[in-house]
Amino acid sequence: MTAEALAPEGMGIATFAGGCFWCMEKPFEVIDGVKAVYSGYTAGPEVNPTYKEVAYGRTGHTEAVRIVYDPAKVEYELLLKVFWRNIDPTQVNGQFVDKGKQYRSGIYTHDAAQAAAVEASLAEVRAKFDKPIVTEIQAAGPFYPAEEYHQDFYIKDPSHYQRYRSGSGRDAFLERVWGEEAGGYSLHGGK
Repeated sequence: MTAEALAPEGMGIATFAGGCFWCMEKPFEVIDGVKAVYSGYTAGPEVNPTYKEVAYGRTGHTEAVRIVYDPAKVEYELLLKVFWRNIDPTQVNGQFVDKGKQYRSGIYTHDAAQAAAVEASLAEVRAKFDKPIVTEIQAAGPFYPAEEYHQDFYIKDPSHYQRYRSGSGRDAFLERVWGEEAGGYSLHGGK
C-alpha cells in the first residue's frame, strides 16, 4: 500500500483507534463519502511493526484505522460521532475483551481543525459517561497498514466478525449506552 493510497490528494484523512481494528472498519466504510478504511498500527515509535509484534504488546503501537474521505460529502464531525459510538472511552488500555496498551482507544488529529472538532465533541461524550474519558488524543504520526488478511475482515469472514463483535461485549455495551442515539452507526458495525 502506497503513501498516496493512504492520503490521496484532495481527500480528508482521519485516524482512530478503537480496540480491535476489525470492528472499526465497517462502521466507517458504510458512510457515503468515505472512500477507504485501512486497518493498521499507529502511535508507537517502532518502524514497520507486524501484527504479531503489536498484538503481543512488543511495540508502543495501537491497532487503528485510517479513513480516507471526501470532505465535500462527509464532515470530520460525523466521523468523530461514529468513532465515539463504537468504543468505550472510559476503558484504560483496552477495548472490551481486548486488554493491553495495543488496544487503547485514540484519536490522532491531522490538523488544527480536527483538533478543535475533537475538543468540541468531548463535551457530549463526557456528559454521557460517569467515569473519566481516557481516550488518547494527540497529533497523528506514522500509520503502518496491517497485513492484507486483516483488511476488510468483516467482508472476508462475516460470520467470524459478527461472532467476535457480539462475543466481545462491544455490541451489548454500545446498545446499552447509546441506544437510539447511536443513529445506527454502532449497532452491528454500521448503519
